[in-house]
Parts: sequence; C-alpha cells; structure tokens
Amino acid sequence: MDWQGQKLVEQIMQIMLLVFAVIAFVAGYVLGSFRMMMIVYAGGVALTALITVPNWPLFNRHPLNWLDPSEAEKHPKPQVAVSSKKERHQKVNVVLAAE
Repeated sequence: MDWQGQKLVEQIMQIMLLVFAVIAFVAGYVLGSFRMMMIVYAGGVALTALITVPNWPLFNRHPLNWLDPSEAEKHPKPQVAVSSKKERHQKVNVVLAAE
C-alpha cells in the first residue's frame, strides 16, 4: 500500500466508524436496546475492517519508485553527528565559568 493509499484508508476508516456509531446509537435509542446498538456497531466495525484492512488495488495507485541498489552505493547516506554526554557537560562548564 502506498502513502496516498494509507491516507485514503485512514480517512475512510474514520468516516465509516463515525457513521456506524451514529447509526448504532440511533438504532439502539429507537429500539431501546443496548444489545442491538452493539450488534449494529460491531457489524459496522467488521464491514470497515473488510474494506480497509486488505491491500486492495484501489490503495496502490501511486507506487513508490525505489532507488536502484547500484545507485544507492554511489550516494552514501548522510551521517548524524552525535555528541557525547561528556562534551555537553564540558560546554555547560565553559559557559558557567565564563559568567
């Protein structure tokens, strides 16, 4: 599933769960049955999962173009500079001594 597909799935899931929650609440209120409300909502959750969990082709419309391994070797990954705790303490001591 690509990034745009994940975003679409997230939006569909949120909308469907909200709609089924409202429908379940109304059905439970009208029928006066907490059990019926839970059954309607559980059905909505199952339907939402059936639509959003599988990797349907609809969610793969924007495939990512990965870098070829031979090209990746030519462009090394940037390294992050990590300072040690000792260096940070020395900098604090220098600042305090200057004051």
